[in-house]
Amino acid sequence: MPFRYSLLLLLWFPLLPARAQTRPDTTRAVALPEATVTGYGQRLPLRRTAAAIGVLDARVIEQFSPTALTQAVNTLPGVRLEERATASYRLSIRGSTLRSPFGVRNVKVYYNGIPFTEAGGSTPLNLLDPAIIGRLEVLKGPAGSVYGAGTGGVALFGTPAVAAGVSRVAVGATVGSYGLRRSTITAETGSATSSIRAQYAHQSLDGYRQQSALQRDVFALDARTVAGPKTTLAAHLLYTDISYQLPGGLTRAQLAADPRQARPGTPAAPGTMAQQAFYASRTGLLGLTHEYRFTEKLELQTTLYGSGTVIRTPYLVDYERNTGVGLGGRTALSYRTALAGRVLRLQGGGEFQAGFTNGRSYQNNGGTPGALRYDDEITTTTGFAFAQADYALPADFQLTVAASYNRLRHRISRVSSAAANPTGYQLSRDFRPVVSPRVALLREFSPNLSVYASVSTGFSPPTVDEIRPSDGSLNGDLQAERGTSYEVGARGNFFSNNLTYEVNLFDLELRQTIVSSTTDQGTVVFRNTGSTHQRGLEAALSGWLWREGGPAPNFDDAPATGRGLRAWASYAYNDFRFGSYASGTTDLSGNRLTGTTPHTLSAGLDFSERLGFYLSPSLSHQARIVLNDANTEEAAGYWVFGARGGWRRTLGRHLETNIYAGIDNATDRSYSLGNDLNAFGGRYFQPAPGRAWYGGAQVGWRW
Repeated sequence: MPFRYSLLLLLWFPLLPARAQTRPDTTRAVALPEATVTGYGQRLPLRRTAAAIGVLDARVIEQFSPTALTQAVNTLPGVRLEERATASYRLSIRGSTLRSPFGVRNVKVYYNGIPFTEAGGSTPLNLLDPAIIGRLEVLKGPAGSVYGAGTGGVALFGTPAVAAGVSRVAVGATVGSYGLRRSTITAETGSATSSIRAQYAHQSLDGYRQQSALQRDVFALDARTVAGPKTTLAAHLLYTDISYQLPGGLTRAQLAADPRQARPGTPAAPGTMAQQAFYASRTGLLGLTHEYRFTEKLELQTTLYGSGTVIRTPYLVDYERNTGVGLGGRTALSYRTALAGRVLRLQGGGEFQAGFTNGRSYQNNGGTPGALRYDDEITTTTGFAFAQADYALPADFQLTVAASYNRLRHRISRVSSAAANPTGYQLSRDFRPVVSPRVALLREFSPNLSVYASVSTGFSPPTVDEIRPSDGSLNGDLQAERGTSYEVGARGNFFSNNLTYEVNLFDLELRQTIVSSTTDQGTVVFRNTGSTHQRGLEAALSGWLWREGGPAPNFDDAPATGRGLRAWASYAYNDFRFGSYASGTTDLSGNRLTGTTPHTLSAGLDFSERLGFYLSPSLSHQARIVLNDANTEEAAGYWVFGARGGWRRTLGRHLETNIYAGIDNATDRSYSLGNDLNAFGGRYFQPAPGRAWYGGAQVGWRW
């Protein structure tokens, strides 16, 4: 029996008795913001969304260290945020790490509705500080029907909302192990018609390893106003100045000898300390959003943005200096009506992005630029149009049908070679138009149980960094990935809404899969394989062991509100394997997908009580992970324990206090949070920090 049909039977069979339950009206408005997700533009309660969507709010983020989002994001089953070097992040959704040796690729990211992924395909996730994030939604699997090219998924970041009628100023400071120093300043005010929020965050770190120090300054400004009875305007400004050192990968022997050392030199290449390897950038982003409601049923939302960045990156042999600008926008027209007495929601729109980068590479002379290696001018344009319809069918079914039409073009001009090669100094890649459809069906048996099934497709062309690696080559033969995902899932709750669960099974079939490898000079290069089969199960469970005030009033807010003792856990099982794939004369078909693990688990407790004391212990487990395509090298599995606790209280009517302390990697486990895949010379390992303490306080005044 095909795997996708087995998924349907496995999930549907145990839910058949639920058919007899009475279903109340679920078209009522839901007041709590936690109850509504914006994924796919539907603005529906999570229980009525026919997709695997993971949601993080500020409450979850504040259970972990304030220095990074890694631990909070990794509580979502099927999602892994890795940190290879300090602030060098890699986001994987259902095995998409395969083509992301560094940075974030094949995952589309938005910031307050602004396209945050660059036109060239890369996402600078290190520009975001945890303090400016109030909410995250992760759409797992191909989401091209609404968000354009991609087979990995979509991450929607949002800044904290400002409460109406509240003005507030707050300052905070954190210190900790390995030279951690962190400070934040926040000022915000809101009314019934407008709000403004400004925040500054500074963080510095000496680092666990040699050559791993960090300096980051982030400023975010968010403003929103109701400009008329039908018009709402919003503006979002983000500026980040960041620099961090790059320690480099270690061999297994070097890891055992001293996990805190930087990559030493060899006869073929100098070490990272000798070459002063680091990454530094200054980036600004400005986005403007206009919402216009023609009628109660018809609404238009348009976002325009512009960005600019300057990057310097000396590594082992090269010193890159890149300057880039980007612009683009997104518009969506939404309409709601009744057809045959049932609700029909329609939306359509498009997105366009353009980017220009002047990328120059020099020889790296101990951290200073030497002779010019090449000088490129890179222009990328990408865009898509999309349409979606959601219709309430008889017998309490909801049908979603959507599709997008995608275009992408890279143009690379190697101007440093124009004189010597006047007819061949340009490379142009125009990926032909692709239609990416999605069909989903959901049945809500009651407010306590919903089941869905979906089929979606994705199209993921190579990024500029994959076509143009740092060794100076131009890979004009690299092809786009294409994939189809089959998925079924269920959400529900038991015991008077005190226990909630979510489970889904999926089968993602990729063709022309892009994989990476590393040369002896530390350069990552890319190639296509035949296919991959990415199948798995994801589950999440949370429940109140004790709750002040009795059971939760409804399903949607049960996990997010109240005081007491709550337990939670998330688990993912993955069977990710190569299909038809040969490396030279070796057949690798059936091997486990590089950079993936069969089991991941996160779990913890969340305790809070009326006097303001709170404690959040947690654990994280990852089974062994394969490090090369041949599956001959593995990183050992690990268990990591941590906790954060403190006292949070409002004194009088105005003074807010939050005093906290925490520990990460309490057992001082030796492990790698982000490994280098197919690394030359066996330099796979990027050791994560050992046991680390932190403590801090935040004081605010509100009126």
